[in-house]
Amino acid sequence: MNDRKSQEKLYKQFYPAFFALCKTFFSDNHDILTALNNGMLKIFRNIGQYDPSRGEFFNWCYTIIRNAALTLVRDKRANLTVELKDDLNVYTTINPFRQFEWKDIYVYLDKLPAGTRAVCSLFYLEGYNIREIGEALELKDGTVKWHLNECRNKLKVIFEQSPIIERSA
Repeated sequence: MNDRKSQEKLYKQFYPAFFALCKTFFSDNHDILTALNNGMLKIFRNIGQYDPSRGEFFNWCYTIIRNAALTLVRDKRANLTVELKDDLNVYTTINPFRQFEWKDIYVYLDKLPAGTRAVCSLFYLEGYNIREIGEALELKDGTVKWHLNECRNKLKVIFEQSPIIERSA
């Protein structure tokens, strides 16, 4: 569909949600908008492939935008060679963000390095498992675990130094 007015309307309608999604992966507005715009362009080019019988239109678009963000994360990340042994359980499945509102989560995510932020977002906010994160970001499982451990350690310090809200322990 090459109807520019319809494209603009769709963009404006979904912009807040998709901006928020991309913000979980990037702190820099340029990167956020790059991922969002790359995803929207893919949506516009492939809108004819949307099949309502397979799910809601918003969810279809959300997946495309998330994948565009993951592509940008992969393109931007430095090749890390840090890897932990698979038998080490240094990550936690307890979601450190469960008691926060989105605006607070963004403040904390902004303090994490880009690669760690992406892994943290996928694991805690998107519900990906370690294998899925590794596949999405082209990382080894041990590297994903290292990022989760790094996330946990950095967030612990961040939470202690600058609590935004009162949290129940």
